[in-house]
Amino acid sequence: MSTSFSIPDVSDPMSRHPKAPAPGEPFRLHHNLCHGCGDDAPGGLHVTVYAGEGFATTAEMTVEKWMMGGPGVIHGGVLTAAFDEVLGTTPLIIGTPVVTGHLQVDFRKPIPIGTTLHFNAEVVAKERRKVFVRATAHLGDPTEIVASASAIFIEIDLKEHFGKYADSASLSRP
Repeated sequence: MSTSFSIPDVSDPMSRHPKAPAPGEPFRLHHNLCHGCGDDAPGGLHVTVYAGEGFATTAEMTVEKWMMGGPGVIHGGVLTAAFDEVLGTTPLIIGTPVVTGHLQVDFRKPIPIGTTLHFNAEVVAKERRKVFVRATAHLGDPTEIVASASAIFIEIDLKEHFGKYADSASLSRP
């Protein structure tokens, strides 16, 4: 099934969740073994996502040698997984846990191993259970975009969606 990223003409009302981190503060981990953000995930991406102003977030990830695709640059699938982590965390700023429905990445420039990749993301609309998020990535200069992504996420009930796979303690986080 192919889906295009088309922002709805009218968004459902959105507000920043009262339990969202303050601007500049990191989001809590999904869990310690999360491939995207977990501190204890062997071979994980170790992406750190920070709350921004309004419905925005920023994030950082060190591009490590094991992430190599072409000689000396990040693998496109690793970059896509990093975008999925950043984009999927961003809806928590409005208090909405989500799963990925559609993710599109545009690769603009090679991203060298050994650099720090910076992300800027924002929830741009919500329509019923769909949450529309966009992000860009750069290597320190926000005007030099190396990749961008857009995604549609689907709002879920954590216990209903993951209940048969996880223990209740891991499902209690907002």
